[in-house]
Amino acid sequence: MQVTGEVVLSVQGVRRGMRTMFALALFVIPYGMAFGAAAIDSGMSAPHAVAMSVIVFSGAAQFASLELWSSASIVSLALVVLAVSARFVLLGASLSPWINRLNRPQRLAALTTLSDPNFADSMNAFQNRERDIGRLLGGGLILWAAWIIGTAIGAVIGQTFGDLHRFGIDVLMPSYFAALVLAGWLGEWEGSRTWLPAVAAAVIAVIGLHVLPPGWNVVSAAVAGGAIGGLVHER
Repeated sequence: MQVTGEVVLSVQGVRRGMRTMFALALFVIPYGMAFGAAAIDSGMSAPHAVAMSVIVFSGAAQFASLELWSSASIVSLALVVLAVSARFVLLGASLSPWINRLNRPQRLAALTTLSDPNFADSMNAFQNRERDIGRLLGGGLILWAAWIIGTAIGAVIGQTFGDLHRFGIDVLMPSYFAALVLAGWLGEWEGSRTWLPAVAAAVIAVIGLHVLPPGWNVVSAAVAGGAIGGLVHER
């Protein structure tokens, strides 16, 4: 894509991005609370849970890592986080016509808080001749702050109430994520292009759970789903 006009990163753009994402950020807080509570339930301390949200800032990857927190090696954990977060390579590449026109420190600052919501908002704005990368950074900052706040609240709740299984947390988490996946799936339904990669990844994840070392079923499922998704989208 040919981008014309000066591309900047300004304080005004950051503020605009924060205002745009503020309402959505409010809904991120309960999501962060769920992670914080689940992290405590998995044996993680509250400071570690909050630190993880500060450093990683990837809900899907963080939830996936909880399953392996006490049993897998650091290599397996890193591979799971990498596999779940691999989509950000494509998101960053999609933004390259605008991002690459900034200097390196500005590029790194803008991409540090990249997430699915602020990517979607910024991509739409940039395609409509917005040229301030501050919008991407500001949207990411408000979502990041909400995620950290939610994690801290959830961690305090988890420490206060102890074993959360008696409240049905073990049932709530799978149900919550199933609802998120289904909503996104139906919202972007493309026939076989949508269900084939999802079904393939699910089957491999379940089979790998019984035949592969901890964490490798997630890595294998992500690779298989991505490969099949690429093949069906080329048709």
